Amino acid sequence: MIKRILSFCFVLVSLTSTAQVDVDLEYYLKPGYSYNPDIPTPESVLGFQIGEWHVSHDQIYMYMKELAEASERVKLEVIGRTYEQRPLMMLTISHPDNLAKLNAIKFQRSQLRDPAESRNVAIENMPAVVYMGYSVHGNEPSGVNASLLAAYHFAAANEVEDDLKNIVIIMEPGINPDGINRFASWVNSNRSIHMNGDPMNRELNEAWPRGRTNHYWFDLNRDWLPVQHPESRSRIAKIQEWKPNLVLDFHEMGTNSTFFFQPGIPSRNHPLTPRKNFELTEKIAQYHAKYLDEIGSLYFTQENYDDFYYGKGSTYPDVQGQVGILFEQASSRGHLQESVNGPLSFAFTIRNQFTASLSSFEAAVAMRQELNNYMRDFYLDAKKDADADINKAYIFGVNEDIGRTYHLADMILQHEIKLYGLKEDITINGTNFKANKAFIVPLNQPQYRLIKGMFETRTEFQDSLFYDVSAWTLPMAFDMQFMTLNSKILNLANVEEIQKGLSKPKGKVNGAAGAYGYAFEWSEYYAPKAAYELMKKGYNVRVSHEPFEINSELKFSRGTILVDKGRTKASNQEFFEDLQAIAQETGITIQSVDTGYTRGINMGSPSIDVLEIPEVALLVDNGVSSSEAGEIWHLLDQRFEMPITLLPTENFNYADLGRYNVIIFPNGSYSDISASGVEALSNWVRDGGTVIARGRALNWLNQNKIGKFTFKTNTEEDSTLQKSYADLSNDQGAKVTGGAIFNVKLDLTHPLGYGYSHQELYTFRNSNQFMEPSENPFANPLVYTDKPLASGYVYPFNLEQMKNTAMIRVSAHGRGKVIGFVDNPNFRAFWFGTNKLFLNGIFFGQTISGSSAR
Repeated sequence: MIKRILSFCFVLVSLTSTAQVDVDLEYYLKPGYSYNPDIPTPESVLGFQIGEWHVSHDQIYMYMKELAEASERVKLEVIGRTYEQRPLMMLTISHPDNLAKLNAIKFQRSQLRDPAESRNVAIENMPAVVYMGYSVHGNEPSGVNASLLAAYHFAAANEVEDDLKNIVIIMEPGINPDGINRFASWVNSNRSIHMNGDPMNRELNEAWPRGRTNHYWFDLNRDWLPVQHPESRSRIAKIQEWKPNLVLDFHEMGTNSTFFFQPGIPSRNHPLTPRKNFELTEKIAQYHAKYLDEIGSLYFTQENYDDFYYGKGSTYPDVQGQVGILFEQASSRGHLQESVNGPLSFAFTIRNQFTASLSSFEAAVAMRQELNNYMRDFYLDAKKDADADINKAYIFGVNEDIGRTYHLADMILQHEIKLYGLKEDITINGTNFKANKAFIVPLNQPQYRLIKGMFETRTEFQDSLFYDVSAWTLPMAFDMQFMTLNSKILNLANVEEIQKGLSKPKGKVNGAAGAYGYAFEWSEYYAPKAAYELMKKGYNVRVSHEPFEINSELKFSRGTILVDKGRTKASNQEFFEDLQAIAQETGITIQSVDTGYTRGINMGSPSIDVLEIPEVALLVDNGVSSSEAGEIWHLLDQRFEMPITLLPTENFNYADLGRYNVIIFPNGSYSDISASGVEALSNWVRDGGTVIARGRALNWLNQNKIGKFTFKTNTEEDSTLQKSYADLSNDQGAKVTGGAIFNVKLDLTHPLGYGYSHQELYTFRNSNQFMEPSENPFANPLVYTDKPLASGYVYPFNLEQMKNTAMIRVSAHGRGKVIGFVDNPNFRAFWFGTNKLFLNGIFFGQTISGSSAR
């Protein structure tokens, strides 16, 4: 026993010693290759060896530029810019003969997607295309650092030149430049010369919000389908342009793990993904195993990870005749960290990722024809499925809101899907779709399976565990009318094909300068932006809590915004020109009002409130969900152009809360707020402030008696005496609500319901927090129905708990209001359908009657 302990200690000491000495290039490179000395190594450009420091994004760009200038195999392209204006790079690496005919190769590949042309394609002569995407999560740095080695290898290795005649590599060295830079700055700033790997070391514990996410703290690996961010839109454009056979997605996982490569858990594949995809993935896995065996690395496969949600990098390809491969490397999270498997060095993690790049390349070379045949067969089979499908198209639209409709149409167009605009009014099964406010997506097109994945509702599953969400039905996310069409309806409808690059709709002003006042409905998605712009200019902006009519012809709903010059010194013409510019930008229709003597209520009615311009503080930093805070920041900053204060929780205790009239508490814990901070917040709300809070923030507010929120605490009864220990993980996982869509009922007369025209609404839920409705029925503007499941998986007991509970509950506190959301109305920036609930809290919370919230 003593000998075993001494032996283990010797191994640890040896590994620690090896981990701390500098490695040379030979540590990474596979034996048997010779390299062109005219091609610069990463060290020759950066001034340090890979793994010694974490490369910043500008250093990556610097090296790739040098590489492209030196190698006739490499072409560097800037395909976009991040929010922080860093270049998004794409390298094309192949034999020079291929680089001279890239457009011809792309055209030939496009024919694989066209069943009418694909049978004539000479597969035996067609190159395979491999996309290599590194570090979509900025604090998973082994990938992006390995990309420099991979680029060097494919540019300089003499032995790969012949193989490159049959392979085109499109490489994205750093998918998330802003996050990569944030993380590299942290670990490099805290790196010691003499490292000890202590997990408690500051270097290994980056500060909030950490480097995983992009500028607005979004997980870009969930954005391949929604494409809401510039990084994703640029990448997907290239993916659709090239149609790669393999899509490699390099990630990291917990330090105490090893190395994972796909396939994932077979029972969790999406049903729309062919079985052949799994078989090819498994065949490719043999190459990874061989290469990792050669360097003695531990690994696993077919556990933990799945291929269900089509919005991830390794799964998005699977519904398009491609094979997505996820790699997960145990993370050193810095330069050296202790793990259960011994000291884990940064260099070691990089070597595994580089090795997986090489194994993937060998697989692509060996399986080139098989992979191209698979893509061709995938689309031939999709054509057969589309022909057999009794449904021939989907139609979607919102008659009252072209903004939401535009955004869904724009999302669909990013994925090389044909889309048609409706040019006439039609009625289907009693549902009206208006000309120029609805779109039709035919199913009989190559992207049949992807379209089904976007629009389908699914409530039955082979497995009850999901790595990510179980539902993302896009028309539900946008809260819009949609239904399937048969071929007869589609053929009869007057439609026009929409081209990619769809322009945002423009608004207008009906009437002339010098009117008594102006009004616009709150139903348009960008109406809040218009209201904010008008308030910012100093105009008097009011909201009507009752409907009214103008000249017995024009009817306006609750939530209509009324605007006049107020106390500004603007002339009638200047005011009118401002209205025109804002209408044009936001897509709203503004109507002139010629008299205050309107029907229903008059323009001076006490049922109309003057609105204060929102002065918003958003709580961030320790304890706060960075992703949720980022979604709010992005919503207000990018879409509605509203300046907000990102208020760190540690600053809250001494902040001047009087600067704000709305304070937002995202899901999180707020232990950094002291007793004095709680008291200040309580007084601020009592004086008329509005708090908007979600998730666990509601528990904190309730505990501190700032508003009243109660939750169900029921537990499931289970009298089973003994269960199999092997089933423990699955048993617990099945009870997690990872992400599904539910039916809720909205009170359209409540200020939080303004802008909606139907009581039925869809909400997205990914928690098991069940909020009891208020005893005051007027304080429950949004509740779950008695049949809440719309799409996705939910554990039966949780479904029962959810029925008739509150999704939104409003609580009065003095003269102020606390608006509590159970679900996230801004989920991943593509849940457009519930954004307005959140914005209504910001704009109209001040107007909610105190008696309705007690």
